[in-house]
Amino acid sequence: MPNPACSTRVCAGLPRHLLLLVLFALTACAASAQNDGAEHRSPLQLQAEALPAGGTLLLPDSGLTLNDAVKTFYQRRDYAPAWADRDRARALQTALQELSLDGLDPEDYRAGEIRRSLDTEGALDTEAQRTAFELLATHSYLLALTHLAGGKVDPRRFDPDHNFDARRIDPQQSLDLALAGVEDGHPETAFERARPQHPLYAGLRKAMASLRDVAAQGGWPKIPEGPTLRPGASDPRVPVLRRRLAASGYLPKDLDDAALDNPGFDGELSAALSRYQDEQYLGADGNLGPATRAALNVPVQARIDQLRVNLERARWLLHEVQGDLVVVDIAGYKLHYFQGGEMPAWSTRVQVGKPYRMTPVFKSAINEIVFNPAWVVPPTIYREDILPKLRHSRAYLAANRLHVYDAQWHELKPDGIDFNNPPPGLRLRQEAGPGGALGRIKINFPNPYAVYLHETPHAALFDRRSRAFSSGCIRVEQPYDLAVRLLNDPENWDRAAVDAAVATNTTRVVKLATPVPVLLAYWTVDLHEDGRIAFKPDVYGLDEALLKALEVPVAGRDE
Repeated sequence: MPNPACSTRVCAGLPRHLLLLVLFALTACAASAQNDGAEHRSPLQLQAEALPAGGTLLLPDSGLTLNDAVKTFYQRRDYAPAWADRDRARALQTALQELSLDGLDPEDYRAGEIRRSLDTEGALDTEAQRTAFELLATHSYLLALTHLAGGKVDPRRFDPDHNFDARRIDPQQSLDLALAGVEDGHPETAFERARPQHPLYAGLRKAMASLRDVAAQGGWPKIPEGPTLRPGASDPRVPVLRRRLAASGYLPKDLDDAALDNPGFDGELSAALSRYQDEQYLGADGNLGPATRAALNVPVQARIDQLRVNLERARWLLHEVQGDLVVVDIAGYKLHYFQGGEMPAWSTRVQVGKPYRMTPVFKSAINEIVFNPAWVVPPTIYREDILPKLRHSRAYLAANRLHVYDAQWHELKPDGIDFNNPPPGLRLRQEAGPGGALGRIKINFPNPYAVYLHETPHAALFDRRSRAFSSGCIRVEQPYDLAVRLLNDPENWDRAAVDAAVATNTTRVVKLATPVPVLLAYWTVDLHEDGRIAFKPDVYGLDEALLKALEVPVAGRDE
């Protein structure tokens, strides 16, 4: 029966004291209705609805916070518990623990706290305990899914110059994925679907499992110092070397003790060492010298950390690897051309910027090819490299076919310029021709760094293992073949047509019918077909900062 005091029909002429009594009754009625509603809500619903606004930002592009996601998650489930089934909760705890193979810290997702709640008798006996566990587990679940899909570290905050698109994660699709993982009782399946769907990522996780196994067994054997070992030598360090190479997959792992303990440096061991050197960016001579020994003795934990950093980069980058695409592997001194597949269709060697003139990491799209390009000397090269030489001798200009211009591109006579105190706005330009700084082909893509791909007269440097020689641009070993692929017009632009355009000695700009995306990426590991992991030198020293960012703890839930 309705309470007459709750009637909203208040007569306009009601005396003041009666009006106050009615308003008081209406207020009490509203409170009573709210209390009646609360009595019909479960503790889980009450706690979920009471989660504070704000907190950890889950998807920056959509403004979705972790607490908002948890609320919506339970709304979609009509506030039914997600983790009351112990098998499902155990599956979640196991999946969280295995995030270590992704280079993530399981404790960022409260894996240990979840395990203790499940293992401790009486820890989930009361409704309050079960409700707290529910919210803890769901916070961890959704946070882990998001980090697997797009990375723990926001690349745009980590590096303001980073312009790769953040992985676009649709909140509704992500929630559907999370809900499905709960409904089918396999949250690990949701984790697997959230990871980059690329064979490289799966290979890196497998390599991480192998490295963690080595660490659990005490690490790699350390090779003692001593003179260089060459084939034919007999030395007590040889068995240590043999075990070290076997542990990394360069020798069979099932060698018996007699074979492992043989002190003779035979041809098989030298060949295995040569493969290791070749893959690890060392001089492949098959001898154990100081540089190779130092690489072999890098602690396994340092290699785990290097792999962690690159797994994070993979979560940023691998969703970009689709369709026709050029990837410049800066630390690997390679350029890869993808044609709609997951693996490169073609590759070539490159030279990149010196450590103090780093080739920047960014994304753009190749839009034109210039045959017989002139070279406008960049300001840094003019100021730091060429100007000191001009102060020594103006003859440097003629020797390198350089012309001098003012800020309005009026050509100036060098004899009238005081290069000890040059006028502002001075510009240098090298006309096209054999031996020019850019070679005969320049490949352009818009960017604020004045960086491009080009041929180089310094072709002998491609045979070096470390190829950080340029002032930031990328020198390409086979630019003619790359141009043919980019133009993608066999009828008009086959290799003969490219050669003919170069042979005219005339500058010509050809626009690509369809621009081709280009990624300049920094990547300090390689994965070989048989699963061996190779570690590149961190030529620009960029791994350390990202490792520190990865190690910053995150909250598994917002208090």
